[in-house]
Amino acid sequence: MMLWSLTKVILFVVLVAALALGAGLLSETGETMRITVAGWEFTIGPVQAVVLALLIIVAVWVLLKALGLLGATFRFLNGDETAISRYFDRNRERKGYRALSEGLMALASGEPRLALTRAQNAERLLGKPELTTLLVAQAAEAAGDRKRATEAYKTLLKDDATRFVGVRGLLQQKLADGDREVALKLAEKAFQLRPKHAETQDILLKLQSDSGDWSGARTTLGAKLRAGTLPKDVYRRRDAVLALQQARTVVDDTASIEAREAAIEANKLSPDLIPAAAMAARGYLAKGDRKNATRVLKKAWEVLPHPDLAAAFAEIEPEETPQDRLKRFRTLTNLRPDNDETRMLLAELMLAAEDFPGARRSLDDVATRAPTQRSLAILAAIARGEGAEDSIVRDLVARAIAAPRGPQWVCDKCHAIHDGWQPVCDNCGSFDTLSWQTPPVTATASTALADLLPLMDARPAPEPTPEPEDEPLPLDEIARRAN
Repeated sequence: MMLWSLTKVILFVVLVAALALGAGLLSETGETMRITVAGWEFTIGPVQAVVLALLIIVAVWVLLKALGLLGATFRFLNGDETAISRYFDRNRERKGYRALSEGLMALASGEPRLALTRAQNAERLLGKPELTTLLVAQAAEAAGDRKRATEAYKTLLKDDATRFVGVRGLLQQKLADGDREVALKLAEKAFQLRPKHAETQDILLKLQSDSGDWSGARTTLGAKLRAGTLPKDVYRRRDAVLALQQARTVVDDTASIEAREAAIEANKLSPDLIPAAAMAARGYLAKGDRKNATRVLKKAWEVLPHPDLAAAFAEIEPEETPQDRLKRFRTLTNLRPDNDETRMLLAELMLAAEDFPGARRSLDDVATRAPTQRSLAILAAIARGEGAEDSIVRDLVARAIAAPRGPQWVCDKCHAIHDGWQPVCDNCGSFDTLSWQTPPVTATASTALADLLPLMDARPAPEPTPEPEDEPLPLDEIARRAN
């Protein structure tokens, strides 16, 4: 700004000097102008001629303005009460709109300070806050003047026509500041003013999910469906996710009925949602309804076999013997017999029943085709139970420790790994993006080894003797020697 002021001073001095030089040159020419009017004769020099021309231009301009004022007065006398005020405001309004236009261009050109100056001029000349205050707020925001921007947004709150814009501006400020509590209240107000505004719906849904207001989030999700911004199938899935979280928040002794009902509702909305199926089954079990608990888990297992479903299925008959459990689980495993999860589950059940040959047949080639910590731990337990050499068992355990964990809850968007399912990714904040899949890289230890150690130690082993360290045997060779 100081450089611009200095530039204007220099330009003014140069202009005055040029005019003085021009006047001097004209006076030195010695030429004159003779004008004769009605018998009167006037002789003027070059400088006087230029001055006379300028005076004539000014006189014409004043005459035109006078005629305009005379016309406005005539209209006022004929009953147009605002004719004179409109005449005087016309020039002011023209200047105001010019300043507004220049402010918009400056803001679009990345000159926030100039845009703010022009916006303030337009605000003074026009007196239309619905046009100028928003430009002031945006220019001040771009220029880093948060205080001025906040004042402008608060001014917009006073008018019904601009209240939503003011609330939205304040909401964006609070989100940028990380004040999510106030941002939630502002988002609720913006949603109340414009329930069909897609951006407001998304922001409110995210804030409600982050704060654990699952009931409010479901209301917002319903508004997105009614507004046509969300497909019906996506709505049902996400509503199921929210219903599941709502169920989780009421799982305690004082609200067990509500928890069961919410979990069952979530399962009905999306039967393939594994956590909802497991929780719904436990809800039925709490009511003593084993039939429906079994039905829910079988339906979910048919979509995607998962360890959480097997754990819930085991809770249906917690006191049964390993042989009875293996027999009952056949109704579940027969639904997807060729699935790797089904094969590993059957192998674990047969290990518990000490049917080691049956466990090997059930596991089939899972450990060699897709070696994971769990499949290799099962293979080591089978080898231990069948009396294989200790070196073979140790080699399998070593391979299991170094193997990848296998399928986990992974975010489809950022590929972050989570210990358990949850509606919002901890890493990127995306909603309903966790799926059961094998991550590209995993470093999290599995609990499979700890769960199977008792089985692996079922047979007393002799005292180990020092052996030379050899290269690990291939899995095919280990399986051949174990047989």
